[in-house]
Amino acid sequence: MANSLKRKKKNKVVRAWIAQHVNDPYVREAQRLGYRSRAAFKLLELAERDGLFRSGMTVVDLGSAPGSWCQVLRQRLGARSKIVAVDLLPMEGVAGVDFVQADFRDEEGLAAVRKALNNMPVDLVISDLAPNLSGIDSVDQARSIHLSELALEFAVGQLVSGGDFAVKLFQGSGLAEFQRQVEARFDKVYVRKPKASRDRSREVFVVAKGFAPPA
Repeated sequence: MANSLKRKKKNKVVRAWIAQHVNDPYVREAQRLGYRSRAAFKLLELAERDGLFRSGMTVVDLGSAPGSWCQVLRQRLGARSKIVAVDLLPMEGVAGVDFVQADFRDEEGLAAVRKALNNMPVDLVISDLAPNLSGIDSVDQARSIHLSELALEFAVGQLVSGGDFAVKLFQGSGLAEFQRQVEARFDKVYVRKPKASRDRSREVFVVAKGFAPPA
């Protein structure tokens, strides 16, 4: 009886999620425009609000699959830009984007990313990395912060002076401390929640402008 009630509850939640997803205006607009996910609109809003995009810049997209951010970058930055996408998961190719399926945290993966960059200076690092959710808030929060710190470490090692950084993480414990870490490296730091982020979602984005390389 208990298992039957659990299955019914789970099925109800799944049906509610599907209904919301199908009726989501950002999902419908993403389908209309050919974006691979609604996440495209989050990046578009961040870029417009904080001036992240410049024609011909070099960008690294961490956690790039399924590729909607790469699609936005290719459309908005022009043919002279250099875009390197990185993910542990496979990703269908995006024209004009160099995809590296690797773990940027280890030496081999980092070397593969640098090879794809061909020693070009990086103007912008963006990260849509997300942890595998356990359903335990404290665990998921800690994992989210950890991924954000790894993305920041990568950005510090790759960005040119004056470069920019944008990273997704969850609201909660550790966010304020992470923000202080970013503020120690960049001139301006903002916490943003794009309109395309669902109201119930705890995700926010830390956007940092004007990287100051360590002495």
